[in-house]
Amino acid sequence: MELTDSMSDSAFTGRNALKQRIQERLLARLDFSAMSLLDPIMLRAQLAMLVMQILEEDGAAFSDTDREEVINDVMNEILGLGPLEPLLQDEEVSDILVNTATRIYVERAGKLSLSPSRFRDNRHLRDVIDKIVARVGRRIDESSPMVDARLEDGSRVNAIIPPLALDGPIVSIRKFCRERLQLEHLVAGGALTPEIGEMLKAMVCGRLNILIAGGTGCGKTTMLNLLSGFIPAEERIVTIEDAAELQLRQDHVVRLETRPSNVEGKGEITQRDLVRNSLRMRPDRIVLGEVRGPEALDMLQAMNTGHDGSLATIHANSARDAVTRIETMVAMAGLNLPVHMLRHYVASALDVIVHLSRLSDGTRKLMSVQEVVGMEQDVVVLQEIFRFEQTGLDESRRVRGRFLAAGVRPHFMTRLDALGIAVPPDLFDPNRIREV
Repeated sequence: MELTDSMSDSAFTGRNALKQRIQERLLARLDFSAMSLLDPIMLRAQLAMLVMQILEEDGAAFSDTDREEVINDVMNEILGLGPLEPLLQDEEVSDILVNTATRIYVERAGKLSLSPSRFRDNRHLRDVIDKIVARVGRRIDESSPMVDARLEDGSRVNAIIPPLALDGPIVSIRKFCRERLQLEHLVAGGALTPEIGEMLKAMVCGRLNILIAGGTGCGKTTMLNLLSGFIPAEERIVTIEDAAELQLRQDHVVRLETRPSNVEGKGEITQRDLVRNSLRMRPDRIVLGEVRGPEALDMLQAMNTGHDGSLATIHANSARDAVTRIETMVAMAGLNLPVHMLRHYVASALDVIVHLSRLSDGTRKLMSVQEVVGMEQDVVVLQEIFRFEQTGLDESRRVRGRFLAAGVRPHFMTRLDALGIAVPPDLFDPNRIREV
């Protein structure tokens, strides 16, 4: 085994040395001013011809397959993001996790695996990181060793470099989903039932304030996209995000994105700044990509002052945990209120909490839908409407379970009824069980 690995490493090193040599010679021959006038297809063809010429001059004994691989790799270095480019083009890959130059993990269908792709060394990886951040006007160096960025296709990128990353640069990429998922896609994947989906649609149309809670990678943004799609086309929507991911199809959408500070540490625009400004833009709905700090106060103020029907996500392990985290974030804003009043403020703003989770088999599920009923003494009262109950694992170790109704009619149904929004009368029947 060690011998095989050694031979593999040797072949990899030799191939990369050849690629590096070819790339350097190619760059020396390029007329960048002329190349910039070509369309991408013609540019790629011209570069491929030059690579072929250099390979022939080099006299390297390469098979056609190896030759094509070298050409593609060099193309990816020049036109794209090197070893990351094939992974970014792979529709099955949802996450790319670079744990230093030689360890690249990818997620497919909820499962992580080690990719054969790798960088030549940490310097090569750092060059790709610099290319990513330069495209969006960001910087990363020893004085600012962490950065969030976005690729041209909307994919989220987080990079961290030494001295914070002890073993070398680290990159995490959450790929942008080119196809906007519809309700039927989530139903088909077992994330929820058609009945729950129709209930969620009714809640959005009824202008309930909805908070989507869950851990990393559980599908919060996907759910936010789905729910935002139910907003009537005639309404004015303002979206606020750290990295723009939402794919709203309505015409009347204003998209806002935060901005980090510049090299001098000035010019930062936070989510709180954008939430405050959005209130002056006559929004019908405010959609906040993720609540993570003092902007929670401004979001609740918006919800409490006529901007109902707002949507947001939050990192939390349960609906109850989401309430606690919102309370903490409001406190971060410097609002000196007694605990009772603070919780009353939260309870009066939120109507529904949708909790999502990523299960042991990698699947994403809607775990619970809970109504925020109000206050009882000093406690925010939650009432569960639907839940997912895991019953076991099948032969393939995939999670089996069932969706259940709690058997209670939500208080907000009075509001939906007044608006003429109908839902099936047996929707909340606890005897209705959907196995998945």
